Amino acid sequence: MTQHTDLPSDPFPTPVREFFAAHIVRDADAASSFLAEDALIVDQDETFRGREETYAFLRDAGSEYEYTTEQIGAHRVDDTHWVVTVRIEGTFPGGVAELDYRFALRDDLIAELVVANHPA
Repeated sequence: MTQHTDLPSDPFPTPVREFFAAHIVRDADAASSFLAEDALIVDQDETFRGREETYAFLRDAGSEYEYTTEQIGAHRVDDTHWVVTVRIEGTFPGGVAELDYRFALRDDLIAELVVANHPA
């Protein structure tokens, strides 16, 4: 089962907060509504471009596993870049991971999202 972790309303801009909340509960329709038409998602070195590929990623990512998600950190890099750090525990190989979701915004939409291991 996926556990929804509420994000604080501050300091995140709406697209980051709402996308992340929808992604955590695996609502690909809602999450994709915050992506720019030409959005780019990179997850563990795999790249997804444009509406169709990014939607498929959001729909399918991690669907074969059960896991819980806990926000363990977040920060603003600048006016258009934000990082949310999460700890995921579940039935995937290794069982535990800490990931950074790095967001780049453009025109109040997510233009780029890079998901990568959080540095130790």
